[in-house]
Amino acid sequence: MSEASHITLLDGGMGRELKRMGAPFEQPEWSALALFDGPDFVRRAHAAFIDAGAEIVTTNSYAVVPFHIGADRFAARGQELADLAGRLARQAVTESGKKVLVAGSLPPLFGSYRPDLFNPAEAQALLKPLIAGLKPHVDLWLAETQSALAEAREVAAALKGDTRPLWLSFTLHDERPDPANPKLRSGEIVVEATRLAHELGVSTLLFNCSQPEVMGSAIDAARAELKRLGAKIKVGCYANAFPPQNEDAEANGTLSDIRADLDPKGYLAFAQDWQRRGADIIGGCCGIGPEHIAALKKTLR
Repeated sequence: MSEASHITLLDGGMGRELKRMGAPFEQPEWSALALFDGPDFVRRAHAAFIDAGAEIVTTNSYAVVPFHIGADRFAARGQELADLAGRLARQAVTESGKKVLVAGSLPPLFGSYRPDLFNPAEAQALLKPLIAGLKPHVDLWLAETQSALAEAREVAAALKGDTRPLWLSFTLHDERPDPANPKLRSGEIVVEATRLAHELGVSTLLFNCSQPEVMGSAIDAARAELKRLGAKIKVGCYANAFPPQNEDAEANGTLSDIRADLDPKGYLAFAQDWQRRGADIIGGCCGIGPEHIAALKKTLR
């Protein structure tokens, strides 16, 4: 695929952008704290990504789970906060006057990067208020940073009957990667994730919240399997700017360092490689800001 092909641009990482802006931000609430104490920061962050060229903005609902805000607050206000996250994203799009889609973020429910903590018996009860709150505001669903196939299956089950597109985004094993056989953090292989995406009828398969170095091989594996299946599913990625994360880590459990080499120019070099490999959609995750998205827009399009 040539570099002249159209790339749809996602936004970047909300949590680190909020912190950079001076929004209320601390652990364990992470990006959700701004929903409680400074919602206009969230609207402004969306606006910054739209101004940079993002064609899709993702709701700030990633941390609206008991893991981040606590079980009691989630039970009392989870749907309310999801609704607020959706309204802020939609407000930013409306105010921009641009044709930008809103993706409803459905996050890992029991802690990022930890497929071992996933509890399917409780998943539907957590997904229900998130979906109900976001539903009036979103154009598509983005199940992101999914570490295992079981997580994605529960999301698809929770959305049964909803006609909006479902996008699946898996986080990849990046501590000791195997480029010849890329894997999810669960150890399941990308080829299996691709087959599941086809089985569930998703419209887009993405990889996110992993180092940029592991994205290319995942795109290759996914595209090869989709070709074999004869499936018309778009592929893409949005990497983070973290060093490799330990297998026992919890994303956002601590404030990870940002790599100095992943400035806009450094990240763009990876994005150009992903485009050459056939990515249809590219954006950024943790540590990737509006300046990165602006660089992608300027060069990739």
